[in-house]
Amino acid sequence: MMNQAVIEAVAGQDQTGLSTRRTRLLAGIAGAVALAAAGVSAWYVLVASHHVTTDNAYVGVDSAQVTPMVSGQVAQVNVSDTQLVHRGDTLLRIDDRDARIALAQAEAELAKAQRQFYQTSATGTALAAQAEARVAAIASAEAQLANARAAFAKADVDLQRRRKLAPGGAVSADELTSALNSYAAAKANLDQASAGVAQARSNRGAATGDLAANRALITGTTVATAPDVLAAQAKVDAARLDLERTVIRAPMDGVVTARSVQVGQRVAPGVTVMQVVPVNRLYVDANFKEGQLTDVRPGQAVALTSDIYGSNVVFHGRVAGLSGGTGAAFALIPAQNATGNWIKVVQRLPVRITLDARELAAHPLRVGLSMDADIDIASTGHDS
Repeated sequence: MMNQAVIEAVAGQDQTGLSTRRTRLLAGIAGAVALAAAGVSAWYVLVASHHVTTDNAYVGVDSAQVTPMVSGQVAQVNVSDTQLVHRGDTLLRIDDRDARIALAQAEAELAKAQRQFYQTSATGTALAAQAEARVAAIASAEAQLANARAAFAKADVDLQRRRKLAPGGAVSADELTSALNSYAAAKANLDQASAGVAQARSNRGAATGDLAANRALITGTTVATAPDVLAAQAKVDAARLDLERTVIRAPMDGVVTARSVQVGQRVAPGVTVMQVVPVNRLYVDANFKEGQLTDVRPGQAVALTSDIYGSNVVFHGRVAGLSGGTGAAFALIPAQNATGNWIKVVQRLPVRITLDARELAAHPLRVGLSMDADIDIASTGHDS
């Protein structure tokens, strides 16, 4: 009996100790949960509430499309995909023989126009001399007209005198006939002299008109400013530009991408033959849910990580601006929400984020790579 009582007493003490430990354990767990909740709440208030994040972000860039400005057969291709090029490097050459012929023709037309200007100038001097000669010709014709008038007057007097004497027989019939012939000849000479004066004056008018027309072509101009010369010079400039365009150069520093041209291929103006991607000017378009954008402003700091480097490499950027519309609004076939079976879908708005050029140089990215973006909405920004 004594042993039984001792056993029961010991068992009671063990039970009481176990209950106490259980109570303490539960209290500890409750305290830990409360502490964790307080920590999470504090973290959210102090940190998480000041950040918005998304993994719907991708690297983008404003690349340069390389397009020929002239048509022709490709004679040489100097680059290939993934090759790094610098601004001004030769990408490809187009056969320039046709362009050289066109330039030679244009230069010949220019030389011809310049010679025509000099010829026109020389012709002006000759026309001026002709106009002066026409004045002298008019004076000579007027002098001949005066002589013809005097001769006609004398012939008329002689004829009238003989006609008065003829009835009395003082003048023979032959002498009267001779006087009539002299009168007729003097009249013809007078008419001819009058016509000569009119012709001389007409010739002077024509010479003056030719001189005026010639002067209108060259007055106020030089061989460098004459309209025909300028037009020919413009054709030379255009032909020379076409010749220069047979050599296609890199418009900027970057990486060659999507090259689709081969030697011997005939290219046409405006057809893209390759692209140059400026990898030092990359940006990120992060598509945030509309509910996340309440406090997002241009200028705010952004931390980004990429799948290619992992979380160990953090890129630092700035919010450049927010897009003018959601992706759905600018889709090829925009959503039509004015229907009876409408279901609200949370929209996303692209946010443009600029990247640090030095970080890009240390850890290069490529267009289309996935990124995780974390905007610190508590950082300094400015309203756009």
